[in-house]
Amino acid sequence: MKIAQIVCVYPPYKGGIGNVCQNFALNLKNLGHEVTVFTPDYHQKNQIKHEVDIEKIKTFGRFGNGAFVPELLFKLKNFDIIHLHYPFFGGAEIVWLYKKINKKNKLVIHYHMDVFDLSDLARILSIPSKLIFNSLFEMADAITCASKDYIKNSSIKGIYKEHENKFYEIPFGVDLDKFRVQKNKKTENTKKILFVGGLDRAHYFKGLSVLFKALADIKLDGFGWGLDVVGSGNFKNKYRRETEELGIGNNVCFLGDISNDALPDIYNQADLLILPSIDKSEAFGLVLLEAMASGVPVIASSLPGVRTVFEDGRQGFFAAPGDKKDLKNKIIKILENDKLIMEMGERGRILVEEKYNWMLIAKKLENLYEGLCYK
Repeated sequence: MKIAQIVCVYPPYKGGIGNVCQNFALNLKNLGHEVTVFTPDYHQKNQIKHEVDIEKIKTFGRFGNGAFVPELLFKLKNFDIIHLHYPFFGGAEIVWLYKKINKKNKLVIHYHMDVFDLSDLARILSIPSKLIFNSLFEMADAITCASKDYIKNSSIKGIYKEHENKFYEIPFGVDLDKFRVQKNKKTENTKKILFVGGLDRAHYFKGLSVLFKALADIKLDGFGWGLDVVGSGNFKNKYRRETEELGIGNNVCFLGDISNDALPDIYNQADLLILPSIDKSEAFGLVLLEAMASGVPVIASSLPGVRTVFEDGRQGFFAAPGDKKDLKNKIIKILENDKLIMEMGERGRILVEEKYNWMLIAKKLENLYEGLCYK
């Protein structure tokens, strides 16, 4: 099949939506399909080698991770499947218009997340997307999502109730060869906590400030602790000031962006990964898969979608969103129990091997595409 993947961001930009699109595209290519990724040109200025075909779309105006891309209208004609990764303000409207004109291609939409906390400008510029929102999803031949639990609690829950047969759960995956348990796990006397996520406005929902407040009250029995923060963005200095004000500046190390090749080593130095997100802008949490694949226990906020990624008490714990006391108690419960750290890490690796293998997920996607094209 000839497949178009349309996405607002793409690696080397850091972010879950681009990461997922890249893995969809790469693994579908490995299954023998012809895949082209369409993404705005402002994210692709650096000349880097990609393993799939990247079509850089000219943009007219940019707001956040959205951009008006009218050129896309003339590039989708010869594809069997058009797979739009939503949200993409400025791109979704073009896909909607194309589908109005040409009903031959099959349209699949992957709904990644609800969008909150838009700037005033972005709120104004997103009005066209809101106007065509219901029509876009109703014209879709299929709607994929990482978790139906998230969809049932999202902005499209009404569409789900009316068109439940259109929705297909396609979870995200992890590279099991890249992220794995290394033999040289650390043994030092300081418990290492890890946070991985964007430190920019677009990732405000990651809840790093909540984590800082929880850690400020922590005293471990016989152990010290340290937090490694992986990521960069325009909120970095703000977060650094918060650690100083809370008196934990010496315990927190801001590592900045870490290369993809070096990231597995960072996971393997950790005793615990925490994803303390505060609202439904967090729909899944790819870092949870990377940590579990590395044999690292996890703590995540109990949010729709996220709460289906692992089993509470087995591979880690869920904490109430925004509740620093609950988060603190869960952190202490894991870090003061070396046996629990080991057992949760082992169960995490087993879970990702059984459920989150990218090739198995790509085959699910392939079966969906074939069902749409050949029915």
